[in-house]
Amino acid sequence: MYSDEDLNEAVNKGIFSPAAVNEFRQQFAQARNIHQVDEENFRLLSGFNDVFVVIASGLLLASLTWLGFETKPVLGALILAAGSWGLAEVFVRRKRMALPAIGLLLSFLAGLFAVPITLFDVSHSVHELQFVAAGLLTVAGAWLHWQRFRVPVTVAAAMVSLFLGVFGVLFSQFPEIRFYYQPYLAGAGLITFALAMYWDAKDPKRQTRNSDIAFWLHLLSAPLIVHPIFSTLGIFSGVTGYSTAMIVLALYTLLALVSIIVDRRAIMVSALVYVVYAMSGLLENYGFVSYSMALTGIFIGGSLLLLSAYWRQSRSFLVNNLPGKAQTFLPATH
Repeated sequence: MYSDEDLNEAVNKGIFSPAAVNEFRQQFAQARNIHQVDEENFRLLSGFNDVFVVIASGLLLASLTWLGFETKPVLGALILAAGSWGLAEVFVRRKRMALPAIGLLLSFLAGLFAVPITLFDVSHSVHELQFVAAGLLTVAGAWLHWQRFRVPVTVAAAMVSLFLGVFGVLFSQFPEIRFYYQPYLAGAGLITFALAMYWDAKDPKRQTRNSDIAFWLHLLSAPLIVHPIFSTLGIFSGVTGYSTAMIVLALYTLLALVSIIVDRRAIMVSALVYVVYAMSGLLENYGFVSYSMALTGIFIGGSLLLLSAYWRQSRSFLVNNLPGKAQTFLPATH
């Protein structure tokens, strides 16, 4: 199995001509009655062997990490990071396997993040400065991993590590911030969304690795933006009245419009759990305790399927009514 990135590499090596590859892409899209850009492709599996390698790698790394942790906690963290990098040399750099690339990246960064935290007695509470060190170390590790392996999810993982480090600094210097962190979390989401749009603008045709990078950033940005808003509304405290539910639906509708305009379903998917929770809670308040989840699923699922069926038409209507300058940064609608 191959991806757009593999086709681009074949063109760069002179195996195929650019015209032949473009013609193949058009024929492929026409045969399946799809619009190539709107498919929002990203590479997750290159075959079932990916799943096999992830399971085997997980068993090996978990066992080695446990043995190291029994000796000394920081040793377990170092073994996890080093083992993940070593396996990535084989299965990512040489064999170019998609799912193991994501799994081994996350385990590598998890090992690095755990190093500053496990340097001290884990029975004591973790100081904010340890999170600062963990975040900065993980960002540095993510940069090195990116330089070596170019795994698209690396940028999103690095953003998470960076935010943890920044929040660690803020919490250590201004302890009162931890009681009203929501605006900072929403700010982190907006920064992530802006970065995602930057990568999207570099590849409006969605044919290179830049599109995959943007996908993971969009997947991260939505919950960062939505969670603090819903938390402020009291959704997670059981406050699910009529007005609250309407605000939730209005916010999700806004996210849906943004998702359609920028052509990224990942934004809607990553915020979907909040809407389902709010709507089911509202129905329970009105006496539909036994059927709240079923009715919510029917309403939300049906709406999303209808939107999917008319996604291209919806995009054309919305994008064509935007200013011409804004349209140049968005994927084409035809």
